[in-house]
Amino acid sequence: MSSSQAGVLIWCFSLNLLVGSGCAALSSGGPAVVVKRTQMHMGTLVSVTAVALTHEDANKAINAGFMEIKRLEQLLSTWIPTSELSRVNAAAGVMPVSVSPETLTVVQRAMQAAAMTGGGFNIAIGPAVDAWRVTEGQRIPTASELEALRPLVDLQAVYIDARGRTIYLEKIGMRIDVGGIGKGYAADQAVTVMQKAGAVAGVVALSGDIKTFGRLPGGKMFPVGIQHPRQDGAVLAWIDLQDEAISTAGDYERFFERDGVRYHHILDPLTLQPARGCQSVTVIAKEGVWADGLDTGIFVMGPKRGMELVEQLPDVEAIIVGHDGRVFVSSGLKTRVLFPSDSDAKGQAQH
Repeated sequence: MSSSQAGVLIWCFSLNLLVGSGCAALSSGGPAVVVKRTQMHMGTLVSVTAVALTHEDANKAINAGFMEIKRLEQLLSTWIPTSELSRVNAAAGVMPVSVSPETLTVVQRAMQAAAMTGGGFNIAIGPAVDAWRVTEGQRIPTASELEALRPLVDLQAVYIDARGRTIYLEKIGMRIDVGGIGKGYAADQAVTVMQKAGAVAGVVALSGDIKTFGRLPGGKMFPVGIQHPRQDGAVLAWIDLQDEAISTAGDYERFFERDGVRYHHILDPLTLQPARGCQSVTVIAKEGVWADGLDTGIFVMGPKRGMELVEQLPDVEAIIVGHDGRVFVSSGLKTRVLFPSDSDAKGQAQH
């Protein structure tokens, strides 16, 4: 699956350091086993960790999680020619394409995220991202080039027939890519099958899209470190998670600089230029699909409008680093976020 929409990079905890892979006690007092495995899926490194009563249950849950992610990849990846999304894109301007309930749901959630963020999140932005070629070509497209692409990134030309379960792209050359929301959805679904398979707690991490459930043996929550957007290898802040997902969009993962200006891959769908209001946006939500789907849109909105949106949404919190490096923390995280030092927290956190 392509990840052209979201530049996610989160420093995740090391379960090997925290709890190892042997036996420990659950908060209830019973024995538990922690097992972690890593594979490549959806174009990224995927780590799945399961806490269960036995090694057999833990491995069964991990296998179920990986199988679910692989199944969804076959539906959603634009890198697989036979996937449902690839078939939707191939039929752009020609005809609607029947899709599975899963693909329909992801695209519907993407359209909801677009509406919530005032169009800041846009799964049709791919042609404009390609024109910039931030990673490969490091070129700056002309205004006329971008203007010519504008009809192809119009979400109004994406038609979803929920009853008939079809998706139709109105214009030839259009394409949609759910890389900016699909990993969060996959993490949610993987957690569901892991719980059914016997895991009592665990983590699914698709690169920087992370979903946790339950608690570590001994009752500890899952600690996650958020990458500092301007200090390579440094942690901006730490937060403990339980039954929550986290995702980050940042301008520091895929970018180039020219004449002192940073050009990155997160484009404002309105201007088709790199969004300038933020350095990074981290969203914490109950569901991975919303953490993943909202971070890019909020990045485009900027700190003020983005935080106003977050404060209106139930079960959604955020840490936003503005273009000038100021850190904004949503009200629900004020007592949960740990900065590297108390002085940093007092000096950086903004209301």
